[in-house]
Amino acid sequence: MMQGALRPVFALVAANLRRHARDRIGLFFIVVMPFLAIAFVGLAMGGAATGKVRLPVGVVAQDSDPVATAVLEQMRGHPDLDIVGVAGEQDMRDRVRTGELAGGLVIRPGSTRLDMVVTQSNGSGLAAQRTVGVAVGRVAAMLEATRAARAAGATESEAAAYVRAAQADAPDVEVANTSATPGTPRGFAYTAPANLLLFTFLNSMAVAAGLAESRALGVIRRSLAAPVREWSVLLGETVSRFVIAVAQAAMIMVVSALLFDVSWGDPLGTALVVVAFCLVATGAAVLVGSLVRSPSQAPAIGPPLGIVLGMLGGCLWPKEVAGEPLTTIGYLFPHAWGMDALLVLTRPGAGVRDVVTELAVLAGMAAALLAIALAVFRRATREN
Repeated sequence: MMQGALRPVFALVAANLRRHARDRIGLFFIVVMPFLAIAFVGLAMGGAATGKVRLPVGVVAQDSDPVATAVLEQMRGHPDLDIVGVAGEQDMRDRVRTGELAGGLVIRPGSTRLDMVVTQSNGSGLAAQRTVGVAVGRVAAMLEATRAARAAGATESEAAAYVRAAQADAPDVEVANTSATPGTPRGFAYTAPANLLLFTFLNSMAVAAGLAESRALGVIRRSLAAPVREWSVLLGETVSRFVIAVAQAAMIMVVSALLFDVSWGDPLGTALVVVAFCLVATGAAVLVGSLVRSPSQAPAIGPPLGIVLGMLGGCLWPKEVAGEPLTTIGYLFPHAWGMDALLVLTRPGAGVRDVVTELAVLAGMAAALLAIALAVFRRATREN
C-alpha cells in the first residue's frame, strides 16, 4: 500500500529530473561551472594546500654570495616552493607580471637587503611572499647569532661553528594554532567547500523556475485533479529539488577529490553537513518557486540572492577579508555555518562532535524553511 502511495511521488521526481536534464544551460552550471571556479580561484589562492602544487619563485642572485647561499638553502628546503634561477631582474619582473612566477627575490651581492617582487592582487604571490619571509627570517636569525658570538670574542670561524652547533642541537619547534578560529586553508582546500555551498544553493534556486513553470502550465493542477493525494505532489516537487542539490554537492566532492586532491575530512560529519545544507537549499528553492508568478522571475531573484548570501558566508573570499561587521551579518544565513563546519572537518581528528552547533543551526534553518515553503506551496497550488 505504501509503495502504491509513493508511486506518484517517484513519477513526479523522474519527470522533473528528465525535464532539467534537457536544459543544456542548466547542465553547464551544474556540471562544468563549479569546477572552473574551483580551479581558477584555487590557483589564485595558492593551489593545493597539501604542497603538491609548488609555488614557482624566481631568484636573481650570485651563488658565491654567502647571504644568497644561506637564503637559497632555506628556500629549497621548503616543500611549497619551487626555486627558479633567473638571469636578470627585469626578466624576473616580467615573468611575475605575466603570472609565470608566483613571486621573485633579488639578492644583491654583499648586501643584506633583499627585494621581493609579487603581484599584490595574486593570492599565490602573497602566499609566496609569506613563505619566503619565513626563510629569510631564519637566515637573519643565524646572522644575528653569528654577530653576537663574534662580539663576545669568538673568531668568525668559531662563531659560525657555534651557530651550526646550536642549530643542530635545537629541537624542531611546531607552532600550533590554539585560537578559536583555526587558520583558513588556502587553494583548493578552501575553494572546493566554498563552491560546493555556493553552487548547490545557486543551482537549487535556478531550478526553482521549474516549479513556477509547472504551476503556470497547470501541471500541478492537473495532477491534483487526478486520483493523486495532495501530499504526493508536494513531496514529489520537494524531493526533486533535494535530489538535484545532493547530486550537485556529491559531484563537487568526488571530482574535487580526484582532480584537486581535496580532503573532505570525516565522512559522516561531512555527509551530515552537506545533507543539512541541501535541505536548506531545497526549502529556499520551493519557497521561491511558490512565491514567483512566472518562470522568468525565479532566475531574476534566486541566483542574485544566492551570490549575496555566498559573499556574506565566505564562499567568494575568506571571512577575514570581509571584516567583522559583514562576517557577523553572514551568520544570519546558512552559508556561513556551512563553511565553518566544512572547514573544521578538514582538520586532523575533527568529527561530528566538533560541528554539533553548526549542524543544529543548519537543521533548524532547514526545518523552518521547509515548513514555510510547503505551506506557501500548498496555498499557491490551491489558488491556481
